[in-house]
Amino acid sequence: MSTITLTSDFGLKDYHVASLKGSILSEINNTNIIDISHQISPFNLTETAYILRNSYHKFPKKTVHVIAVDSEYSDDNKLIVAKYNNQYFVCADNGVLTMIIDDVENAEIYAINITGNLWDNFNSTSTLISSACHILKGKKLSTIGRKISTIKKLSPLNPIISKDGRKITGNIIYIDNYGNAISNISRDFINNIKGEGNMVVTFRNHFWNKIFNQYNEIAYKGGIKMNDCDGKKLALFNSEDLLEIAIYRSNLDTVGGASTLLGIRYLDTLTVEIQNNTDTK
Repeated sequence: MSTITLTSDFGLKDYHVASLKGSILSEINNTNIIDISHQISPFNLTETAYILRNSYHKFPKKTVHVIAVDSEYSDDNKLIVAKYNNQYFVCADNGVLTMIIDDVENAEIYAINITGNLWDNFNSTSTLISSACHILKGKKLSTIGRKISTIKKLSPLNPIISKDGRKITGNIIYIDNYGNAISNISRDFINNIKGEGNMVVTFRNHFWNKIFNQYNEIAYKGGIKMNDCDGKKLALFNSEDLLEIAIYRSNLDTVGGASTLLGIRYLDTLTVEIQNNTDTK
């Protein structure tokens, strides 16, 4: 059975996601439709890229990934299909693909032929779906549009290391379902810090002098009873080896999470620094 994934900023309140799925099933009724996320913040390409670059490679070969974020067609926002590592991406040429795929120059990319009423708000999404179904039917990409060699590029927001090599300044690039705040500072990048002293993570007036590798380390490495850890703030490396600020066993609907309790927002800055003397807690 063929597989198609959907990623959008449509949310789940309206009919748009159901319309997408109905259109797919009308063309190929035995398709496996997987929702990656429809809760992307509106037009947020950084968030889109973070979610997809950490999930697409888990899918089987020949999976088609439809990305309906900032995908309304215009002269400056053409629609494209790309084949990379035997997987397909159908999206707008808005730079998001260059943040998902590191070596996008090795992808086979085509500009999709646009038909129908270009002023119809849903026509662009319909075109993405039609192109995806075309691929699932085994048709050649050359029949979708013309091959192109260049696409728009967006540079990801990268952390900065100070001239003396003792301090890294990064940004929050994603807030997850638990309110955990994921930064763009990787474990490898932190290993570049030079000097002797305490390594301290700082966000505004909050400090952490230990970075864990998993959430429950706060208990068995901190000498705290597990039941007493709820609500404790911690810094850790997440499954993508990125520095994350979290609240242990957080819940945005009840007790809150790092984003609400610590006031962390998308693109906020945080630092990792070697300090000789500190009174952090």
